[in-house]
Amino acid sequence: MDLPGLTERLVAEARATDERRLLVLHGARDPCEGAARTALDASGLGSRVAVVSGRDAVDATTRRPPSRAGDLLGETYDATVLDCHDECRPNALGRAAGTVDGGGLLVILAPPLDEWPDRRDGFDDSLAVPPFGIDDVTGAFRRRLVRTLRTHRGVAVVGVAAADDDAGVRATVERDGLTEPGPRLVTADEPVRPPDGAAFPAAAYASCLTADQADAVAACEHLRDPGQAVVLTADRGRGKSSAIGLAAGALALDGRDVLVTAPGYRNAGEAFARARELVGGPGAGAAWDDADHTLSVGDGRVRFAGPPAAADAVADPDAPGAPDVLLVDEAASLPVRLLERYLTGVPVAFATTVHGYEGAGRGFDVRFRDRLAATDHDVTDRVLETPIRYAGGDPVEVWSFRALMLGARPPVADLVADASPGTVEYERLDPGRLAAPDAEWRLAETFGLLVLAHYRTEPADLARLLDAPNVAVRALVHDGHPVAVALLAREGGLPAERRRRMYEGERVRGNMLPDVLTTQLRDETAAAPVGVRVLRIATHHAVRSEGLGSRLLDAVAAEFGPAAEDTAAPEPGWPGESVDYLGVGYGATPRLLRFWNRNGFRTVHLSTTRNDTSGEHSALMTRPLSDAGRALHDRSASWFARRVGSVLADPLRDADPDVVRATLRATDPGTPLDLTDREWRTVAAAAHGPGMYAPAPRPFRRLALRHLLGDPDVDLSPEAERLLVRKALQAWPWDRVVDDLDFVSRRACMRALGDACAPLVDVYGTDAAREEAARYGDN
Repeated sequence: MDLPGLTERLVAEARATDERRLLVLHGARDPCEGAARTALDASGLGSRVAVVSGRDAVDATTRRPPSRAGDLLGETYDATVLDCHDECRPNALGRAAGTVDGGGLLVILAPPLDEWPDRRDGFDDSLAVPPFGIDDVTGAFRRRLVRTLRTHRGVAVVGVAAADDDAGVRATVERDGLTEPGPRLVTADEPVRPPDGAAFPAAAYASCLTADQADAVAACEHLRDPGQAVVLTADRGRGKSSAIGLAAGALALDGRDVLVTAPGYRNAGEAFARARELVGGPGAGAAWDDADHTLSVGDGRVRFAGPPAAADAVADPDAPGAPDVLLVDEAASLPVRLLERYLTGVPVAFATTVHGYEGAGRGFDVRFRDRLAATDHDVTDRVLETPIRYAGGDPVEVWSFRALMLGARPPVADLVADASPGTVEYERLDPGRLAAPDAEWRLAETFGLLVLAHYRTEPADLARLLDAPNVAVRALVHDGHPVAVALLAREGGLPAERRRRMYEGERVRGNMLPDVLTTQLRDETAAAPVGVRVLRIATHHAVRSEGLGSRLLDAVAAEFGPAAEDTAAPEPGWPGESVDYLGVGYGATPRLLRFWNRNGFRTVHLSTTRNDTSGEHSALMTRPLSDAGRALHDRSASWFARRVGSVLADPLRDADPDVVRATLRATDPGTPLDLTDREWRTVAAAAHGPGMYAPAPRPFRRLALRHLLGDPDVDLSPEAERLLVRKALQAWPWDRVVDDLDFVSRRACMRALGDACAPLVDVYGTDAAREEAARYGDN
């Protein structure tokens, strides 16, 4: 069978079943491009062709480089061609597959498959973080990818080369990919009808393409009432975003103010498109403001806000400008702790893809659903199962889920329910071994646990786990199954010349802690010690709060620390030298700060800007393992303690007071109380007598820092500590503090600050302070 004939049969099968087919053309780049043109000419497909490539050798309706494959999300094509010769980006692979319509063809252009895993490309270069080079990158991800291409149903593999006379292309069909499906029962498409008593307009239901989608729209009718929450869950291509868009338009037509949020406006583009279709254009009284992403119709509107801004908007449902309804698209791509902020009195819908090439977050399914169920919300769940773009069981979707581990799950709960720190074993999980054919289950369970650890996991993370030379995996295993997993990255140990360039502004990939400590915090020697940073750590949800996360961190410290009892050397090349410290960086919350602090990590930095998606400040912490690591920690922590007071009064002025308290508590003590006698008398007079804060804020700030940094010597209430943060450290105006902390009056707030300082003066004060306090007796 020649290439044109094969392509015709593949497309005929795809059209007959409303499925897609995958054609792999492998060989040198120019012959592959020629073969792609031949295949597309023979396919009989329409003119809607997308090409993901840095070259323009194949005609296309739309063309994007692999780095911008995400621009195609939400669009559909008859055929999509992905060129992997320059780089094989796992995210681009998944996104290209997601653009192909039922009856269509995905074409992958690749180097010779036998050679591909051992070739290094542009994506590999992104994995080669200093001090490693591109030759240190392994090929485990592509070795496994090639195996799936050669064995999976619906995948045709064709080797191509230049013809002997250089006049064309010689194609060898190695695998036809034909599934020879049996006949399917074809039923006439029936229009979707609104349910009896529907409140939304009939046009909203007429726009639905499946009964699943109509059920999802009907569920959103509950959002007209307070205390309601709706959860729409679906895999890609089921129409969940369209469903919330139709619901948004219907609510706006009913005069509601609907706020839509998602990781970015692009992610919510389909929802806004369907809302605009439903309400109509200017002739129907609707107006669209492209700059503000706001759709207005009558008294209602649909508007967009980023995730942190949306949380602020619904914080007080009775506040001016608060929306009537909140719709959250791509909810699994947001941190659970941010999703919790949406659970106010505003009716809310969460639409999410638990598995997906944009980023999967099973933390939504496992952790957030429990927290949602614990609220007073009346929750309505809908699962959209029927694909819209193609038939169920589509071979390309099944292949992409397997190849990119989109459906990876942790072990079944019953297998690990009895795990405890005393029953588990510490294991080094070799990436090459995880990628072996007989280890698919172990890879799926390990990667499934890591997906739980982060709100956004992408296919590129799978490649990083398998191929990046600076990354390693450690696990606690119970009866052969991982119950706690840590993804680790080697950092630092950089030569003096590189450190000099970093200090002068050069950024270095994959070395987060050394980079921040050098470039932002001006420590030119920070990148000399070798560190191991914990990228992610996850414990199986069935055995949380059993101490397994702490047990795993202690085992990692024991492996890499100088006092390790286990004398077995780490695997060759990783990290290949002694380790000076463990490090971590994450979005700071009080709970996480307490966890890392309990496990011996101490704060060395709190970022002055918030993450655009999570709205959180990042905390950097270290746990020294050697004298060099201790020296790095001590000078970094000391510098943090010296500067944090002024930082809190400026760029961190709006940081959450509980985050500030936990951050400072997780810092090693060391701030001297360098107050003069006059300053001590000022504070003592405010605490015990008629003194005031306003004439001299500095001693109050120094006293607050002395109390909050490290282990406290005085047991103050959380309310008193929040007041110290807001007023003494962040220098908020009195009236703003009164509102934020719910004081009955400004006078009461001022008195409370004096009361908070009184025990601090008694414990830390000098003779001058005590003498001043004694003047006022019991007054």
